[in-house]
Amino acid sequence: MNEKTLQNKSLVILLFVVTAAFIWILLPFYGAVFWAVILGIVFAPLQRRLQLKFGWQRNLTSLCTLSVCLVIAILPVIIISALLVQEGAVFYKSVESGELDIASYVAQFKHSLPTYFQHLLDRFGMGELNGLREKLVKSAMTGGKVLASQAFSFGQGTFEFVVSFFIMLYLLFFFLRDGQELARKVRVAVPLQEYQKRRLQLKFNRVVRATVKGNLLVAVTQGALGGLIFWFLDIPSALLWAVLMAFLSLLPAVGAGIVWGPVAVYFLLTGAIWQGVVLGLFGVFVIGLVDNVLRPILVGKDTKMPDYMILISTLGGMAVFGLNGFVIGPLIAALFMSSWAIFSESKPRVQLP
Repeated sequence: MNEKTLQNKSLVILLFVVTAAFIWILLPFYGAVFWAVILGIVFAPLQRRLQLKFGWQRNLTSLCTLSVCLVIAILPVIIISALLVQEGAVFYKSVESGELDIASYVAQFKHSLPTYFQHLLDRFGMGELNGLREKLVKSAMTGGKVLASQAFSFGQGTFEFVVSFFIMLYLLFFFLRDGQELARKVRVAVPLQEYQKRRLQLKFNRVVRATVKGNLLVAVTQGALGGLIFWFLDIPSALLWAVLMAFLSLLPAVGAGIVWGPVAVYFLLTGAIWQGVVLGLFGVFVIGLVDNVLRPILVGKDTKMPDYMILISTLGGMAVFGLNGFVIGPLIAALFMSSWAIFSESKPRVQLP
């Protein structure tokens, strides 16, 4: 082994060690760093437009872009989260005190079914209401208790939240200002051919923007519309249902219909005909069409992944990384597919006889 090879291997080992150590010290604030990068990618085009149109200094355009991001993206999430925690606490107290009697709703729904379906439920062991009631009440109380406990834990973790929040804003400012230069340095350091690095960078940026700008905006719109119709029909805890519909809208083949659909059926079976019809029509022609109208405009065809890949990567990402996983999961899946596509194209093709 010559001296140059030994030096190269030593450099690789040193890079691995210091990179691992750097990631380790960032782990306590990985959420802040992650969202600073994601928001930096999403709002970078706005920063560049301001720069070209007004010719301001980069510091000023970055500060203006940061202000826009804070108003339209960050503050609404904080406000909705606080309201959600508050409503979760109220929901938990209502179930615990018996004011919200979930068991009676279950019994009423079961007895309103046609006789054939009641017998069918009995045949599959689902007709016993006592066990089903206990499970539903327990699940509702558990979910409400989790949200209620967040109100207490949020107070205890306020300092950590504030520190993470300002770290994110601080990093976001510099990512907006120096993002292009940082991206260039990363591309230079990656040991791939230039067209391969360019392709991976484009895929990374497109998937981030498609997931945040497209999928998230579609989910928020569907959740807001669902919460609005639930509030109009005087359904309890409309905000909780709105957030649940928004979350399920992120998942292909699931969607918000899994929430509003059973409620519409319940209304129809229990004699609340106009409520069931209004909710059903609104769900199909308003909430359901949002995905078909907005998603192609916001996401585009070039970032489209198969629905099964989005579903698996989103669920897997959230299982591993928590709420951040709805972006991390599809991002890893997209880079996985792009990397294998580049590898397949780089291999010499074998001519068959």
